Amino acid sequence: MKIKDTVASAVTNLKAYWKTPPKGRYMPYKEIAALSGGGIGVRFITYCINQMILSVGNTLIGNTIGIDPKPLYIIYILSLISAFPLTALRAKMIDNTRSMKGKYRPYIIVMGIPTMILGASFMWMPYENMSLFTKCVTVLIFNIGFQFFYNFYLDSYESLINVLSPNSVERSDVLSIRCIVENLSPSIAGIFLPLVAKLITGQDTLYDLKIYRYVFPPLVFVGFLISVIVYVNTREKIIQAKTHFVQVKFLDAFRAIARNKYFWIISLAGWLGFLESAFNNILQWMYNYQYACSAGQYSLITAIVGNASFWPNIIAPFFIRKYGKKKILICTNLLNIGFIAVMLPVVRMTGNPRTIWLLVVCIFINTLISALGHLLTPSINADIRDYQQFISGERIDGMFAAVGLIGNVITMLTGLVLPVIYEKSGLNAEVAVSLGYDGSNVYDVLYNREYFISIASILVVASVVGAAMNVVPYFFFDFTETKQKAVVRILKIRALFEDSANGVLSEELKAEVYGILRETREYATKKPYALEKERKDLRMKRRTLSKAGYKEEKSQYKVKRIDNEKIEIALLITEELTKYRRESGIQQYNDAKRIADAGPDSFLTLSFPSKAQIKKLPRATAEEKKIRRNALHLVADIKTARHTAAKYFPDGIKKFDATVFQKLFDADNENEKALHKCAEKLKLGKTRGMDTKELQDEYNTLKAKNAQLKKDIKKANNEFSLYNRAAKPYIDSLRILALKESYSKTDKIEALNI
Repeated sequence: MKIKDTVASAVTNLKAYWKTPPKGRYMPYKEIAALSGGGIGVRFITYCINQMILSVGNTLIGNTIGIDPKPLYIIYILSLISAFPLTALRAKMIDNTRSMKGKYRPYIIVMGIPTMILGASFMWMPYENMSLFTKCVTVLIFNIGFQFFYNFYLDSYESLINVLSPNSVERSDVLSIRCIVENLSPSIAGIFLPLVAKLITGQDTLYDLKIYRYVFPPLVFVGFLISVIVYVNTREKIIQAKTHFVQVKFLDAFRAIARNKYFWIISLAGWLGFLESAFNNILQWMYNYQYACSAGQYSLITAIVGNASFWPNIIAPFFIRKYGKKKILICTNLLNIGFIAVMLPVVRMTGNPRTIWLLVVCIFINTLISALGHLLTPSINADIRDYQQFISGERIDGMFAAVGLIGNVITMLTGLVLPVIYEKSGLNAEVAVSLGYDGSNVYDVLYNREYFISIASILVVASVVGAAMNVVPYFFFDFTETKQKAVVRILKIRALFEDSANGVLSEELKAEVYGILRETREYATKKPYALEKERKDLRMKRRTLSKAGYKEEKSQYKVKRIDNEKIEIALLITEELTKYRRESGIQQYNDAKRIADAGPDSFLTLSFPSKAQIKKLPRATAEEKKIRRNALHLVADIKTARHTAAKYFPDGIKKFDATVFQKLFDADNENEKALHKCAEKLKLGKTRGMDTKELQDEYNTLKAKNAQLKKDIKKANNEFSLYNRAAKPYIDSLRILALKESYSKTDKIEALNI
């Protein structure tokens, strides 16, 4: 009966929330289903393209196409270098996109089509008839295309969750569901690839180009068609004032992100852990070079290892609620070190029929643990972007990828380590020749059992070192789920005040903010419960209390835990609302008033302390540190403003009329609608054999207007960006004065009169 009731309840909820999200949530079930189902298509493309992307351990490019580790590393570096301008362009396009279709959704289509074409074409190049140099050039050209189109396509899909919901817990829940569904793609492909390879070649090998030529192009095409579901059935939701226009230059975004400590912590973890995945190819090498199992057995192995990623998706939401992301990241990374180390005695047993199965057990457990940590990455990245908007006032999601290019420089240096390891451990032409091979493919060395064991052992040790370095930065990550909730509430308060000042108001946002302020006033004065002691007492009571009594005590404990979270959030919001009453806030307000009073034409003539003088200020207390930090930021902004004003505004800074954007965006949206309708009429007319000259002329006119509007938007964007850079201290000062005025009224909600 209970199962029947549960099913009935689930069906009822599905119907109730299919198009309307549950209370406190932002995504209806239809949107979650579309994001997850469309993700199956995205992962088909990812499965194929990732094997075409240059990396030192790439088996398709290295083993199958036949490019040695050294030249492979060289074109890998060239590919990374090409990513710098392409990623910066991608970031600028995303952050400066203002369309009724959204920030990310349009690019699932726009970038998906060229990605599909590139992926299919890559496999049908005549590599067998190419020299090594020609192979390298061909692979490099395709990878430069992948750097822009594929990475843009994948980033748009991955980042979409950041703007579908501002609720961190909801994002984690949806990501778990999405991962369960979308991971069907690599599981299906991984299981059937060895079997299809056996049918195509008649051999137990995955290193034959014919396999990939017949499998990958159809997968990429089908994947794109499925991914269109995401574009059609999702809607972006960004917490931002309706009157706020974001037009961001790369250098401005870089300066803003440079102050985001959480971005650097997560990035550093990735950079330090560059060796952690060094063992990844060992399992496939054991199958292809040591004949450790048959094609059917390897399909089963692929299914088992692929299944390891499934289970963390189910338990992740519960673990996140109970332990938080930081504890999970630290714990999973520490466990990884141990389970990677266990592989060392296993690979040394190569030749024993059971070795590959023991290795499968090790990799399964390692994947199970690491998948739980990896599952948190999108959610953490979304939290970091919320924090960025909190500290800078701008939503600059795309620029995170551009600033992350710093990691490419580090990757270029660390990427040399693995080829050196390969070379020194015996994976080179000299050893291949000494073993009786012609040296054209250095991977032939892996047919030799002794060298295989030696190389595999070294890679396992390297992975242990990488995993150990990877875990260190996570100890410094303290942006908890509770802090993220507080940040989202603060962003809503700011958005309401900004819209109210500009005469544009959402009654829904107004009601929500009033509720936030009332709850803040209620909980800010409460004393938190000592839950650590209560939790220990509850464990002891479990032995003495009845089942009903224990359940009641546990329920009360959960209520207190929720109250503690509300108290912490209330205190964080109160800290924001009262920041201009404290010493650091008063100093920031005084500087802002001084700049605002001087006006946009004269504030640059004011005198400010030098950077050297500011660095001598005391920093013993938290307030002193804030005063010092605010002063350093201000003097840096003043320096940039003076340089920009001298270069672009020699006759003085004139205020930019930001309303021009709304007019241009409205005109652009209307023109796009008209262009779409005209294109449909034109297509229909041609199929019916009608005279379409007038429609063609109308279409050409609308298309020309569309191009002109894009130019006008770009021109306005450049002018606005220059104005923002030159007048940033003045603009920020006006925002500070307005915020202080608004915050001063929040003691009495009724006094807001919004």
